[in-house]
Amino acid sequence: MAANDRASGPGKSGGASGGSGVDGLMRTLSAVAPGTALRDGLERVLRGNTGGLIVLGMDKTVESMCTGGFVLDVEFTATRLRELCKLDGALIIDKDISKIVRAGVQLYPDASIPTEETGTRHRTAQRVSIQSGFPVVSVSQSMRLIALYVGGERRVLEESGAILSRANQALATLERYKLRLDEVAGTLSALEIEDLVTVRDVTAVSQRLEMVRRIATEIAEYVVELGTDGRLLSLQLDELIAGVEPERELVVRDYVPEPTAKRTRTVPEALSDLDSLSHAELLELPIVARALGYSGSPETLDSAVSPRGYRLLAKVPRLPGAIIERLVDHFGGLQKLLAASVDDLQTVDGVGEARARSVREGLSRLAESSILERYV
Repeated sequence: MAANDRASGPGKSGGASGGSGVDGLMRTLSAVAPGTALRDGLERVLRGNTGGLIVLGMDKTVESMCTGGFVLDVEFTATRLRELCKLDGALIIDKDISKIVRAGVQLYPDASIPTEETGTRHRTAQRVSIQSGFPVVSVSQSMRLIALYVGGERRVLEESGAILSRANQALATLERYKLRLDEVAGTLSALEIEDLVTVRDVTAVSQRLEMVRRIATEIAEYVVELGTDGRLLSLQLDELIAGVEPERELVVRDYVPEPTAKRTRTVPEALSDLDSLSHAELLELPIVARALGYSGSPETLDSAVSPRGYRLLAKVPRLPGAIIERLVDHFGGLQKLLAASVDDLQTVDGVGEARARSVREGLSRLAESSILERYV
């Protein structure tokens, strides 16, 4: 499987089980997760002390790299994968992993594509993944490992036990961070009712929400890698992060600064800037404040801000998003909403007497419970 200068230049990225970026990696990890026919076949190859090189997709770019071998076009099964890997050559499987297209082929990717791999099989796998855009799996007989290449990035597939161990550690961390998030979010709600919120309070909640979201994203990747072995982990994760993503957006909508002649900050921009912060930057409240649209100076962190009311209104049962938008637009802030009577609420388009009473009672209950949780 030595590489030379034959074949065309770098091709497209794509394929139902491939593609570049995080999404492509996650789709491919799902395709090779425990419980899938492909993973079963790969483990059979490993147990049989046979190496293998498998391309998960076929198009003109892949075909231009192939020489020798034979056309099969047969249904994919784990046993067929195991037997065909005994041949001296690569396997080509369609992107849906439903058919084995070719077997025993020699691959000649563009030799000018840089690679840090040393073994011939791994060098070929990395170059083919870059040039074709399809995922490539390399099974090493000597090293006893299965390596996955997506867009040139290498990922070693591990046993479920090792992944579960790391996932459980991450889950324990997530539980602690979620507990702290609930505390600071409850404090923010009480401060909102009393109109005592500062930029520091908002920044602390945004910081914790972002931390929880990132840990959850890491665990979600473990869930994909575990396949059928990750079902229990998936249920635990869903329970822990329920409502975190909407809460993150609602906090930003409540507190993103009003646009001025010199500075305009939209909700999507603030969310994007929070997402782009490094882990070290996320620990610094002034930097988080700047991502939200504030200056981040000590004076700014301690300055007072008032919520628009999106976050608390979202906690009122059966209140549609369109009605929340109208209430916020009409009253302009949470304090005016809290002071509004049933008659005042009815002046908003779409808010009848029954809904006005529901909003009034819902806000009153939220105000009472928030104050009690803080001071009792």
